[in-house]
Amino acid sequence: MASPDAHPHAPATVADVLARLLRDPGRPRLTWYGPDGERVELSGHVLDNWVAKTTNLLVEELDAGPGTVVLLDLPVHWRTVVWALATWRAGATVLLDPGAPSSSPRRPDVVVTDAPDRYPDAAELVAVALPALARRFDGDLPTRALDAATAVMTYGDVISWAPPVDRDEPALGAADPLVPHGALVGWATASPAAARSAAPAPRALLTPPVGGRVTDAVRDVLGVLALDGSVVLCDPAVGAELAVDGERRERLVSAERVTSEG
Repeated sequence: MASPDAHPHAPATVADVLARLLRDPGRPRLTWYGPDGERVELSGHVLDNWVAKTTNLLVEELDAGPGTVVLLDLPVHWRTVVWALATWRAGATVLLDPGAPSSSPRRPDVVVTDAPDRYPDAAELVAVALPALARRFDGDLPTRALDAATAVMTYGDVISWAPPVDRDEPALGAADPLVPHGALVGWATASPAAARSAAPAPRALLTPPVGGRVTDAVRDVLGVLALDGSVVLCDPAVGAELAVDGERRERLVSAERVTSEG
């Protein structure tokens, strides 16, 4: 596991990372390129707002906190980043890449997924619609499932209350060794994307491979944000297209003012 002192000037916690976003609230922090030309840009203020609303839902509706395990069965996506940050802000444990071997044998307390039919027996189930303009989940929902598209928007724009984060509790339980909350930001700032971001406040282009781990993409995003940077995150299919279309990639790099690529 990476030392939490890998970047001594990085924030110590996810709460610190989110607070830093608000020092320059209008600056783009997470830009998403999805299939069919979808582009979503979240400023520091908007990203913090999404995380706050989602944290409130987790804490107030689902009783999330230290000891709660939240499975995020979602692809590489900007919404996945929001749910991971919110889960960590609540002090709970994130599980990603559910098909991979897990070092956490516990059944998840909450399942957040874009395919709710996979989890008919989940204790708490949240259905996530991935399209940017979705107002509701497109399809039938299992009994008692929450529709994130409507539920998240009913919660406050700032975190009303969240339980204190236990630094020794696992923040991440996946194929990696368990990463405790106290080492989470250090683990992220030792990621490949953060390591490539030598310039101050980097603007990093992330093109995760098709079939790659969602864990790696989320780690890269958190690592760059912790360095006061911003991320251009591509759907893996878009990244594959950019890999064979150099001119298109160059246009994107120029338009987004990218300073590091991966």
